[in-house]
Amino acid sequence: MKALVLFSGGVDSTTCLGLAIDKYGKENVIALSISYGQKHSKEVEVSRKIAAYYQVEYIYLDLAKIFEYSECCLLDHSKQEIPKGDYAKQLNSANGNPVSTYVPFRNGLFLSSAASIALSKGCSIIYYGAHSDDAAGNAYPDCSSSFNHAMNEAIYEGSGKQLCIEAPFVSWTKADVVKKGIELKVPYEMTWSCYVGGEKPCGTCGTCIDRAKAFEKNGISDPAI
Repeated sequence: MKALVLFSGGVDSTTCLGLAIDKYGKENVIALSISYGQKHSKEVEVSRKIAAYYQVEYIYLDLAKIFEYSECCLLDHSKQEIPKGDYAKQLNSANGNPVSTYVPFRNGLFLSSAASIALSKGCSIIYYGAHSDDAAGNAYPDCSSSFNHAMNEAIYEGSGKQLCIEAPFVSWTKADVVKKGIELKVPYEMTWSCYVGGEKPCGTCGTCIDRAKAFEKNGISDPAI
């Protein structure tokens, strides 16, 4: 059995990659890194290095063109600033809508693209690292259990029942993900989650705060800082 992992080089996707390798063996795992026109290339650089560390096949796909009509603050052409502060603060001003760092239907697009590649590469499963903290409060609706279930059904039927998707952390908190990653000896010091490009994580954006808390709950400091 071969698995394709949606891979950004962050905490969740790297834990997902480690989990897939532990289950299927590195020779049966492919890491798919997707560029979506983000403000920096750090995610792609880091994902390439981690894939090399694990010695798995690495595929890069550029989907930036599709998002050129969006004003999401994460995108390079956007004039909006990336917000500081945790997601709870951002949700308070979102009026039930996704947060401003939500890239429109990104996971849906990523999974659809991954399905085509996975079928072409002889994979029967796609892994991605969605977890419950991201879905909470409708912050990132394409990380929810209902979204995962719907996409899995669509891909399973649309592939002639050859392919399914799995979000092993969809009901877990980020702290749970980190706990599992520690067990798997995931190289978290190599990962990058910050929305701002630079030599070091900014420490003030939502995802920096989110991952720092997850490590703290496991009794350690964020290895990337």
